[in-house]
Amino acid sequence: MTTFARLRTALAAASAAGLALAAAPAGGASASAAPAAAPASALAAARLAAWPSPSGQQAVGATISVSGTYDGKLKRYYGTGALGSGGQEEGQSPIFKLADGAVLKNVILGSPAADGVHCMGTCTLQNVWWEDVGEDAATFKGTSSSQTMTVDGGGARAASDKVFQHNGPGTMVIKNFQVQDFGKLYRSCGNCSKQYKRNVVIQNVTATTPGKVLAGINTNYGDTARLSQITIVNDGSRKVVVCDKYKGVTSGEPTRIGSGADGVNCLYASSDIVYR
Repeated sequence: MTTFARLRTALAAASAAGLALAAAPAGGASASAAPAAAPASALAAARLAAWPSPSGQQAVGATISVSGTYDGKLKRYYGTGALGSGGQEEGQSPIFKLADGAVLKNVILGSPAADGVHCMGTCTLQNVWWEDVGEDAATFKGTSSSQTMTVDGGGARAASDKVFQHNGPGTMVIKNFQVQDFGKLYRSCGNCSKQYKRNVVIQNVTATTPGKVLAGINTNYGDTARLSQITIVNDGSRKVVVCDKYKGVTSGEPTRIGSGADGVNCLYASSDIVYR
């Protein structure tokens, strides 16, 4: 075999090995394929998209109602007039209101962002970015346990309180997402006048401190939080709480009753959380 042929064979083998590793599922069967110090979750986090630059901008003075698919083409939307206070008070109107079955994609929410996005049923937020979270980034206000709000891609910054609020029943899925400078990434409503069992799935998320909590749930209503492929950045002292447990109420304030994986409500293993 010539030197060139040997080189070509070696390159082909290396390329095939690289493709096999990239295709392997998180926590795949081949434990020897990569050292324990570099689990699949860390590799997945590296594939998250970079923060985008807006293609233009649009002032929004009244909530934009969406049914079907709304493609913002990475334009920046920001509140003005009644949507422009920039405060943290409860009960603000959103920039976007999504009907059951709606899709919002390729949108940047600037500042002020009012109450971000309201999902009134099953909805998908794809590649949506919040430059400065207002009251909340998005709220799930579904009406049925069969409904799902999916956040796929995108990111949020500067959320002094919550990023995603879950008021109705159903399941929220947050995946391929990044969050920086936040209070809670997800909170199941602690004191809504009508309470439900709620579920959240958080997968392939990178959280950069400062930050306080990834998921807050009400165990007395049977809430579950399932987390995997989580990367927490700049938290050497391990202060970010992965899963907070509360006793929810229908009036007054909820009571924090613990934190951490328990196999019932907070569902994750230590190998699902990577610090860097």
